[in-house]
Amino acid sequence: MKVKELKIKFWEELKEEYPQEEIGSFFNLLAEEYLKMNRLQMALQPDRDISEAENASFEAALQQLKNHQPVQYIIGETEFFGLKFKVNEAVLIPRPETEELVQWILDDTSSAENLKILDIGTGSGCIAISLAKNLPNAEVFAIDVSENALQIAKTNAILNKVEVSFVQQDILQLESLKEHFNIIVSNPPYVRHLEKSRMQRNVLNFEPELALYVKDENPLIFYKTITKLAEKSLHPGGKLYFEINQYLAEETEELLKMHNFKTSLKKDIFGNYRMLKGNF
Repeated sequence: MKVKELKIKFWEELKEEYPQEEIGSFFNLLAEEYLKMNRLQMALQPDRDISEAENASFEAALQQLKNHQPVQYIIGETEFFGLKFKVNEAVLIPRPETEELVQWILDDTSSAENLKILDIGTGSGCIAISLAKNLPNAEVFAIDVSENALQIAKTNAILNKVEVSFVQQDILQLESLKEHFNIIVSNPPYVRHLEKSRMQRNVLNFEPELALYVKDENPLIFYKTITKLAEKSLHPGGKLYFEINQYLAEETEELLKMHNFKTSLKKDIFGNYRMLKGNF
């Protein structure tokens, strides 16, 4: 089989499941992983022979994609803020909206400052590691309840050549933080069970529930806990940043105001209120 034939077969098998553009994106990612070829190389070498091993890898990936397994989990990595991150089903796949949260922090911050930063619910480590990479003078800490997630995050810190201090901790069990910080940031679980019907199958079936969902009757549980901790643990002039549920933006902002924060809401690239900042 040739590259061009493989591409046609790939398209034919997935056209009932995904849009054309998405299938093309999947193929390009898998080609880089399994064929070590980018789009230009494939365009220049459409008659390159596919080996049995390469074909077997694509066949396995096709079956996983038909089951709506995220392509990032299939290849075991993704890109976030220009950096490579290992991912598996112990961690959420980093989203473009979260890149916007990181950019907001960087826009507010001088790289020359000696800051102490805490990322709560770090998952893959994408926020903490991206901040550490772009703020070389900062001391960065990260907390997660999941030991498996922290193993991935530690691997990603090594991969991206940054130092982050990782701690396993259930934030809901904490009364106070041991240290004080200039910046606290969190992208905690915020999807209510009533919103599951809006979720895509690849998220519902494969991404970790622990990192996604909160009970309908107490959807701001993590925001309440983290805001109380931040009120005690931020230095004067410190900042608290959240990624938030767009449907609960007003309620989340009111929560911060109740705890003496001056607030700013920010929309993401899709026009949804997805980020919230509190100045202490």
